[in-house]
Amino acid sequence: MNLLLPRSIISLLIFLMCSAPFQLYAQTAKFRVIAFYTAKNDRAHVSFVHEANRWFPKMAEKYQFSYDSTNNWNNLNTKYLSDYQVVIFLDTRPETPEQRLAFENYVKNGGGWMGFHFSAFALSPSAYPQNWDWYHNTFLGSGQYKSNTWRPTSAILRIENQNHPITNNLPETFRSSPNEWYCWEKDLKANPDIEVLASVDSTSFPLGTGPKAYEIWNSGYYPIVWRNKNYRMVYFNMGHNDIDYENKTNKELSFTFENEVQNRLILNGLLWIGNAGKKVKK
Repeated sequence: MNLLLPRSIISLLIFLMCSAPFQLYAQTAKFRVIAFYTAKNDRAHVSFVHEANRWFPKMAEKYQFSYDSTNNWNNLNTKYLSDYQVVIFLDTRPETPEQRLAFENYVKNGGGWMGFHFSAFALSPSAYPQNWDWYHNTFLGSGQYKSNTWRPTSAILRIENQNHPITNNLPETFRSSPNEWYCWEKDLKANPDIEVLASVDSTSFPLGTGPKAYEIWNSGYYPIVWRNKNYRMVYFNMGHNDIDYENKTNKELSFTFENEVQNRLILNGLLWIGNAGKKVKK
């Protein structure tokens, strides 16, 4: 009896055996994530984007979700987004009316969102003016950018609600990775739709090194991580690595994802958004 198989059948079997793990992974992924980025302006933001696009795939493999990324913002359309349960803005925001409408409809219909650092930036006049009221005033609740610390430094962050799934099992305070910290036009704490999950602890002050005096915070209340209760979303002010601008080497001096507790906070946020129901109740 001839047990030899034709070469074409053998090749097919080898292909199926090799591809099986990837097919199984795709089938068992709990949710799908698409990250949008620009990665053109400011080396600190570009550094963060590249770092994020190395870190998130590792987490996806470990926690069984899928992670894709794109710098084509025209993909921010209804058809493309229908394949994903979570959208991430790594550094910027959509600019065309069509992209913005697609995103607004996506989150209003239960889609999840996570944003970092510059994705919330808006300042009129600037290259990123405040010309999207729903996103900056309603969705994020922060309004325009007001000021920032300099240079990028670590902060002691305080968890404000340790009972939320995003902050569960985290210490009451922890030291963050270095970052350029933003403050905002609007009082997020006074907005009933916004829940602040982490803020700058008073032990951080003075925060920043200058050289300009207004780049150093000596007191005040500064939200760092928050969510809008009407949507599946969370915003993190982290996302600006430290770069050696002064000596013009442009060397990366810090990395956002080299912080175990902060990583847990970010990962908790993503898993909560990705696994949450259609709507988040207040």
